[in-house]
Amino acid sequence: MIDTPDALDALVDRCLAAEVVMLDTEFVWERTFVPALGVVQVGLGPDDVHVIDAAALDLAPLGRVLDDPGTQVVLHDATQDLQILARATGARPRNVFDTQRVAGLVGLSGSSSLQDLVEWATGIHLENGETRTDWLRRPLSDKQVEYALDDVRYMPAVRDKLLAEAAARGRMDWIAEEMARYEDAALFEPADEMDAVNRLKIAGIGRLSGRARSVLRHLAAWREREARDLDRTRRMVLPDEGILDLAVRAPTSDDDLARTPLTDKQRARFGAGILAAVQAGLDAEPEATERRGRPGPEDERDAARLLVAQAFLAGRCASEGVDPSLVAPKAVLKDLVDGGAEAVAEALTGWRAAFVGDDLASLLRGDLALRLDGPDGWPAA
Repeated sequence: MIDTPDALDALVDRCLAAEVVMLDTEFVWERTFVPALGVVQVGLGPDDVHVIDAAALDLAPLGRVLDDPGTQVVLHDATQDLQILARATGARPRNVFDTQRVAGLVGLSGSSSLQDLVEWATGIHLENGETRTDWLRRPLSDKQVEYALDDVRYMPAVRDKLLAEAAARGRMDWIAEEMARYEDAALFEPADEMDAVNRLKIAGIGRLSGRARSVLRHLAAWREREARDLDRTRRMVLPDEGILDLAVRAPTSDDDLARTPLTDKQRARFGAGILAAVQAGLDAEPEATERRGRPGPEDERDAARLLVAQAFLAGRCASEGVDPSLVAPKAVLKDLVDGGAEAVAEALTGWRAAFVGDDLASLLRGDLALRLDGPDGWPAA
């Protein structure tokens, strides 16, 4: 366990002397707005693995590793870990290799777990026994430490096999393009609070009026700010059901608030913010509502066009060993189909353009036909 500043500095120096460093994090995310970091795992080789006590140390020195373009940091499903490490170290990555994302480019699922990839690369099956452990409690047990170390112990083998597969398929340039996304500063900026409404997972939103949808958006943004300022989960401020109820009732006075299910404590603490958010939603333009009832001819046509595009993308990706979600997830593909060939050319650039974008644009223009690649084959252009 690395639990002193001197030991951390020494490990960082060793990392900077290496070309490749494996990283992982373990955290607790039950009562806070952002994850509470417990440990950071560092691997320099299968038998050279370490656990940093993130709860006891200032991790700023580790930022030198992230910020060094000459040191490749290898992570699995890198985005969240990198965001956590950026907050802890103040540094953003310069040279990333994400094993999960690369897997989706070489014939594997782009959502493969690290356990899946370790078994694929080495034949070793890792247990998941400590996934829900309390990584902030000390001392850590030997079992916890070994579990944490295993997450970086086998990463070199996974990386090596992924690179071999990528080289065999001629996709090293694809990987370089995909990994560059982790250097985008936008990845580390707070999400737009006005988009927090998209996090709500509750029935009934589709039946709201345009005015109520506007109120809901502003209430969700208010809750996002409160949760961030208090460093508490969104639900601890107000659950999704409460946000929806307030959007429907749209209280505009203390008397109105008193007739809602809010407790006295909630009204005292959050009442002013809730009323301001409701008023902002009422003052804003009503939002578009979902069309209800039987689909019209245009809706049916658009749905059919999307199915054709999905069939084309599924066939191309299956035949070439690429996870479709890395090319264009369903929601993105729908927007591209609605936008036509011009939208495809603008959105699918780089390797995506050569792989599928040019042909998808031709398909949407009516210049390319879709067929079955044999009686039991995938759709193909």
